[in-house]
Amino acid sequence: MTDTKDAAATDSGAAPDGGTIAIRLEDLAKRFPGEKELAVKDLTMEIPQGEIVILVGPSGCGKTTTMKMINRIIEPSSGRIFLDGEDVTKVNPDQLRRRIGYVIQQIGLFPHVTIADNIATVPKMLGWKKERITERVDELLEMVGMDPGKYRDRYPKELSGGQRQRVGVARAMSADPDVMLMDEPFGAIDPITRDRLQNEFLRLQEQIKKTIVFVTHDIDEAIKMGDRIAILREQSQIAQFDTPERILVNPADDFVADFIGRGASLKRLSLSRVRDVELHQWPTADEGSSHDEVRRTLEGSDKSAVLLLDDQRRPVRWVNAEHLSRSGGGGELSGVGLPPEAMVQPNATLSDTLNEMITARYSTAIVVDSDNAYQGIVDIDTINETVRSMRRAELGRLRDADGGSGEAEDPEDEDR
Repeated sequence: MTDTKDAAATDSGAAPDGGTIAIRLEDLAKRFPGEKELAVKDLTMEIPQGEIVILVGPSGCGKTTTMKMINRIIEPSSGRIFLDGEDVTKVNPDQLRRRIGYVIQQIGLFPHVTIADNIATVPKMLGWKKERITERVDELLEMVGMDPGKYRDRYPKELSGGQRQRVGVARAMSADPDVMLMDEPFGAIDPITRDRLQNEFLRLQEQIKKTIVFVTHDIDEAIKMGDRIAILREQSQIAQFDTPERILVNPADDFVADFIGRGASLKRLSLSRVRDVELHQWPTADEGSSHDEVRRTLEGSDKSAVLLLDDQRRPVRWVNAEHLSRSGGGGELSGVGLPPEAMVQPNATLSDTLNEMITARYSTAIVVDSDNAYQGIVDIDTINETVRSMRRAELGRLRDADGGSGEAEDPEDEDR
């Protein structure tokens, strides 16, 4: 079983893998007035620099209270908090909060000021010059995929829920904090938008490399988003603190195994991304190709359709034999075919990709880059082979843990 002590705090200032510790919680405890039981009891934890650490556990276990003690929105009853080696337990809490970005589920935008003014809240408090604030606002809007010229002067009520959540993330990053706290940031959004925002945030994190403490009640979100996961019992007691891979392969005890739940194979697909697998190629043709050129491409392949690409190699339509027959033959194929669907980028998880391809034509997901240019496809065979590879690797690890006895059970037996 995983030794959770390896992931618990030490005084070395180094993460278990040799990295730098950004946040250290030392014997942290919280008792609310009038309550006999502690909400958080003697929690010790180290959070490595540049990683997303997920706090997940049953409702009421103390995960949000723990996170709010880091920026002292909730004051700890005892214990210490270290930020980059500095004990910040007794520093001015307002100054501390300006060093830490904070994103909440309800977003909390100020409704009567513009998007630009919302994002500029902390820089204004810090006394930044107007020109610097304007540049930072535009930079952040572009970073979260919103055109500054279009959205800078709008108000929150003019945005969708997903757009407001993006602005909330931008506001949290406004003063370029090293640490961000995220309290169920995608929990109030519909599932499709949530998946997209999760993927966009993971893509953004590859660039900004913030240290992030992320609270969720959803183990699937934890597996997808986290570099490390802390599964908490009541009073924020650590049941297991480890990487998603190790938690899925080797849960520390029955509590962790029950919390993970069944269907481990599908959960493991959240650990692999499209960029990690070999893409297959599909027959393609230029959008301006003639009817006969597309027919020859189709007949020379073993596929049932051709994917048409525009002059920037962006997918525009699927064309199959029936479409060719209906078009009457000859000339270009303007408007013939069906629009592409299930398009994913390389940072998408295989779990998200499988969800997309289940209802897609030809049971494939089209992989495109950040400019939507065609890269290849992922099909069901790719998913199956990935699951089989994970299973073989896990069986090998379990056999090694059993001393090479060869008696390790297939970890997928539970899912059959």
